[in-house]
Amino acid sequence: MKFARLGAPGSEIPVLVHGDRHLDLRPVTSDVNGDFLAGDFRARVASALDAGELTDLAGAADLRIGAPIARPSAVICIGQNYAAHARESGAEPPTIPIMFLKTPNTVVGPNDAVTIPRGSEKTDWEVELGIVIGERAAYLDSPDQAAAHIAGYVVANDVSERAFQMEVSGGQWSKGKIAFGFNPTGPWLVTPEEVDVDDLRLRSWVNGEPRQDSNTNDMIFDVRTIVHHLSQYVTLEPGDLILTGTPQGVAFGGKFPYLKAGDVVEIEIEGLGHQRQEFVAWEAAE
Repeated sequence: MKFARLGAPGSEIPVLVHGDRHLDLRPVTSDVNGDFLAGDFRARVASALDAGELTDLAGAADLRIGAPIARPSAVICIGQNYAAHARESGAEPPTIPIMFLKTPNTVVGPNDAVTIPRGSEKTDWEVELGIVIGERAAYLDSPDQAAAHIAGYVVANDVSERAFQMEVSGGQWSKGKIAFGFNPTGPWLVTPEEVDVDDLRLRSWVNGEPRQDSNTNDMIFDVRTIVHHLSQYVTLEPGDLILTGTPQGVAFGGKFPYLKAGDVVEIEIEGLGHQRQEFVAWEAAE
């Protein structure tokens, strides 16, 4: 199944993407949020679909695409999870997952404009596979238990400001990760049976020029290992988002320039959809 949320920020309508149709999910749920994902949501949606309770959302093609999940309680990220990216960053591949946090208000729609922070000279892109939690996870006994706690997967752009992250960080990465809108997400939440999460192509482009081109089979820590590991330190709640790291090909590696106002970033993961963001300059509020 594929789920999306369409409409203006704060007023998104949940839909089931069924072939080329966008079916209004409001007979089943008010939103694609933790309460919805914590239940047997696939069975509920399938039952409503079979009963003819889901109808086409009028004007869906003209509506803004929001993030496919409502604002999560937590956004947890894994750093340097592709060996080649670790090397381009000047580090050895980690032996245990590196964790940092983004704030929930970084999560925006996949095609929303992204504001370059005030004073930024090193804003960067990162295509990433995102895991959405469907069942509370705490102290899982093994990675094998992780699958039962995953609602699905999304495309995410872990936008980063590298000077804030590395040069004025105080030893923590999150300062360069938490500007508003620094986590475009979607267009879809795709349930696990729809994709082979261990073999998905990830790509990114800047102004139409290729940047990243890799595969999730190059991840150092796979999704089950990540969920299991995080559950030893944090209680993962339904609707929470985990970003699993980015492959090589970002500006931080030194091969490409950082982003400037007017640049357009596109990212894509096989089976999970495509994003496009224009980066705009920060302006003081009047």
